Amino acid sequence: MSDTGAPDPQRTAEQTASAMRAADRAARAAGVEVVEVGPGRAVAVMTVADEHANGHGVCHGGYLFLLADAAMAYASNSHGTSALATGADIAFLRPARTGDVLRAEAVERSLAGRSGLYDVTVRAGDGTVVAEFRGRTRQVPGLAAPPPV
Repeated sequence: MSDTGAPDPQRTAEQTASAMRAADRAARAAGVEVVEVGPGRAVAVMTVADEHANGHGVCHGGYLFLLADAAMAYASNSHGTSALATGADIAFLRPARTGDVLRAEAVERSLAGRSGLYDVTVRAGDGTVVAEFRGRTRQVPGLAAPPPV
């Protein structure tokens, strides 16, 4: 609680992220780590490993999507109400290679009622933009989070 008795938005975001981390097996298995979270925003990182490579020897687009989607998930749930993706689009702008440390920064663009709109930029370690992602979410109050594993 803040000094005014209202919930502290940063604390809510951090507590929600902690609970999500414990239950997010998909992101954990892919090597995705959430490193920053705040109200309506989140940053996730992933190092491209050999198992992330496609037949061309670059990071598979599905892993780029997963990284961006994970960042959006933490940003959209940061308000303390469960939210799920309702759709997303991604533009792959440059290949990511094995060893690249990718950083996905999600920013809330709009939260109208229970509907959210999020932009996520995925960058390589040198700051080069690898992908741009735009996602849509819907808050689902009362959705039970899975128990931690």
